[in-house]
Amino acid sequence: MDNKVILITGTNSGFGYLTAKGAAAKGHTVYAGMRNTTNRNAEKANELNGIENITVVEIDVTHPTQVQSAIEGIIEKEGKLDVLVNNAGYYGGGITETFSEQDMENMFNVNVKGPWRTIKSSLPQMRRQGEGLIINISSGLGRFSAPFMTMYNSTKFALEGLTEGLHYEVRPLGVDAVLVQPGAFPTEIFSKSAYGTDQELAAEYGDLANIPEQMGQGMQEMFEKVKPSPQMVADAIFKLVEMPKGERPLRTVVDAITGQFVESANANVKEDYNNFISAFGMGSLLN
Repeated sequence: MDNKVILITGTNSGFGYLTAKGAAAKGHTVYAGMRNTTNRNAEKANELNGIENITVVEIDVTHPTQVQSAIEGIIEKEGKLDVLVNNAGYYGGGITETFSEQDMENMFNVNVKGPWRTIKSSLPQMRRQGEGLIINISSGLGRFSAPFMTMYNSTKFALEGLTEGLHYEVRPLGVDAVLVQPGAFPTEIFSKSAYGTDQELAAEYGDLANIPEQMGQGMQEMFEKVKPSPQMVADAIFKLVEMPKGERPLRTVVDAITGQFVESANANVKEDYNNFISAFGMGSLLN
């Protein structure tokens, strides 16, 4: 397998952590991006730095200059950047009305603007190379919006829209921009959840205000019964990395529980979407 230079954001836990370790074990040169490498995440940063083929880099995706500087540093050192995995993000649940404008801005800044910043800084090098791969970690909730997860879902809808259009724009230049749509997995994301700051308002919803907690309990019971492994997501990323350019699917569903639901929607929309693109004179972008 060709050695690839891979940048992964959000590697301090979950899918990003597993992907960084797995890619390094496969012999790739991995740059593991995370925040707070000298304090809150110092232990995880030191662990990953101690693994062959991994270099930890300080990247807070909400800081444009830091993102650009980190990516420029990687390219200057390696002479290339083959793969960007946008994994950094956080979950938000609860009653949508309780989210303030600042709550909403904070979530979009990480989950949508963050990936855009890394893409913006990576694309010039990938275009010069005539090849590259951008993998954005979305969700099945980027296709369907479940109640009481609405703010989080809206960021994933936005990421889906960003990636879908970009996929067709850059593919003729040798760059693949694709989505991975995980279902629910037992990772640290739920312990780092954000909720709306106006919790006094939640009381006005009466018994409905109890549903988010009930959903959490139900999810834990499901995890105990089905035991979905987060490694499935890392393995799906490796498969995309190993595929020839131009042959990677726009969307990859990784969901052992409700994945068929999302797969069916993707397939149905794709047919009509292709017709739409062709009708507007862009059929050549589908090939």
